[in-house]
Amino acid sequence: MPGLYLLAILVSFAGVAALDARFRLAWQPAPARTAAAVGIGTAFFLAWDAVGIATGVFVKGDSPLLLGIDLAPHLPIEEPVFLAFLCYLGLVVWGAARRRLARRRPESAADGVAGRDAEAA
Repeated sequence: MPGLYLLAILVSFAGVAALDARFRLAWQPAPARTAAAVGIGTAFFLAWDAVGIATGVFVKGDSPLLLGIDLAPHLPIEEPVFLAFLCYLGLVVWGAARRRLARRRPESAADGVAGRDAEAA
């Protein structure tokens, strides 16, 4: 079914965006920084793909799941969408990890203080 791969990427993108909106991990706290990071990351990986295509390392295979529209030889239209999704996913996961680590620090610091107080007594 042509377009199924692009549809899967877009549905996944929407799911990550919903998690981001719910927990305010990337876009809400810094929309300009998030957009810049996704744009720069996507451009970097597209350049990486261009080098890989030029050297023959990356080759587009035949798949009935692709739309069949190529932006360049061996560069399907799904690739920049996937790369943008990958960059955005990385930012959301980074935001979640930072929040998780920030929540753990006060607990461990509090445990350390309580432990020292117990030793002093």
